[in-house]
Amino acid sequence: MNIQGDMIIGRQAVHGSAGTVRAFNPATRAEMEPAFGAASMDDLAAACLLAEAAFDPYRSLPLEQRARFLETIADRIMDIGPLLIERASAESGLPAARLEGERARTCNQLRLFAKVVRDGHFLDATLDSALPQRTPPRPDLRMRKIGLGPVAVFGASNFPLAFSVAGGDTASALAAGCPVVVKAHNAHLGTSELVAKAVRQAAEDCSMPDGTFSMLIGTGFEIGQALVSHPAIKAVGFTGSRAGGLALVNAAQARKEPIPVYAEMSSINPFFLLPGALAAGGAKLAQGFVDSLTMGVGQFCTNPGLVIGLAGAELDVFRTAATEALAAKGAGTMLTAGIHQTYVDAVARRSGLAGVDLVAQGGSEGCGCAAQAALYQTGAATFLANSALEEEIFGPTALIVTCANENELLEVARHVEGQLTATIHATAADRYLAGRLMPTLERKAGRILFNGFPTGVEVCHAMVHGGPFPATSDSRTTSVGATAIERFLRPVCYQDVPAELLPEALRDENPLGLARMVDGTLRVA
Repeated sequence: MNIQGDMIIGRQAVHGSAGTVRAFNPATRAEMEPAFGAASMDDLAAACLLAEAAFDPYRSLPLEQRARFLETIADRIMDIGPLLIERASAESGLPAARLEGERARTCNQLRLFAKVVRDGHFLDATLDSALPQRTPPRPDLRMRKIGLGPVAVFGASNFPLAFSVAGGDTASALAAGCPVVVKAHNAHLGTSELVAKAVRQAAEDCSMPDGTFSMLIGTGFEIGQALVSHPAIKAVGFTGSRAGGLALVNAAQARKEPIPVYAEMSSINPFFLLPGALAAGGAKLAQGFVDSLTMGVGQFCTNPGLVIGLAGAELDVFRTAATEALAAKGAGTMLTAGIHQTYVDAVARRSGLAGVDLVAQGGSEGCGCAAQAALYQTGAATFLANSALEEEIFGPTALIVTCANENELLEVARHVEGQLTATIHATAADRYLAGRLMPTLERKAGRILFNGFPTGVEVCHAMVHGGPFPATSDSRTTSVGATAIERFLRPVCYQDVPAELLPEALRDENPLGLARMVDGTLRVA
């Protein structure tokens, strides 16, 4: 498979005519070939209208056919072979081993959603029998969930495979029965073309309707804004900055028909070190923390950027060990020149803040867009008084907040914004304080960890990768795990509909063999 600089609009590979854009190698700071053609507004309209036309035929396909399509996408991605890893590494600066793991995760996500589709539980089939003798009579009522309609997905910079063209948003939307129009991230254009062509091939192999999948390339904000504003689009999936996510939310709300935007945006993932845990092994905790902080050059959405603990000798031991561990970490290549410059500027601003001390740094040797890790410290009073200290710095830096007592630690917990994760390190001796902390963290975070490290998001049924604003734009949802499909579904009730017109999921004979709620009782086929 060759990289041609193409977009995918339905079944066609199209070279856009609205300017050109090239991928960029962050390690060498050099542009890469070929030139990619950017989408015109006509190209965008064609993709959206094809998706709109494909919606009813696609969502009406048998569940088994939809599931096979998702599995075939995974197969076609694997068929690309080493070229995909080589191109993704060149475009992102990420090592091959990391990308091989990400490719496996991407395919596992697709296969997980194939299982979700086959199970049919996402349909939430519910039947309430007619009660003609009741006063007043109750009609026959049946409910299932259907897809919202075509979904716009924006590829993320930090996961060129797992949160990109065929990543979790695309997989869950297709599983829900929604055609997808992807806006490729300009940081990994060649990677995006390879994966998009694999999805197109899978669509052909599985006889999917034309327009079930498209991928567009754009050179500025206009194409993204226009995609969200197009009347055929009924929902949006986004992973990126708070500014970018809010811009899409505003565009979606300004439409004649507002639509939901599921944006994962900003999280500093507080990391609470309770006294018993520090006393039991602060130095060991420090090594694990630094490994988590610097994983992926700090460019995971779940890197721990805020450490909270009680001032004292035990926290000093942790800081000293973290200083030594961080000094052993070399500078790593960041994803893009823009991300690198934003990181450098943010670290410089933090270094200039009163009451904030730089306590540790990583190695500075590196080429291209290399980032030096940094660890800062401040007191709780300074943190609570300065909102700038709560802003996410996307990269390998964190802030230790020292608290005078338990009440101050709890006040910091109550103060922080919404988060993707919150971590507690505790022993049995910390049970009372942990119990006081838990209710606050339940309100603040989508995932609470004990005695672990937040980097690493398992793709499974129980995972939540979401949280209160600004972690996401909608705290009721997750972008990872089986329940991510719920973002792109809505319920429809069928009242006294003739049996022959009912969807299969709601027919008396239950031809799909679903577990269903019938007259308030769960019945398993």
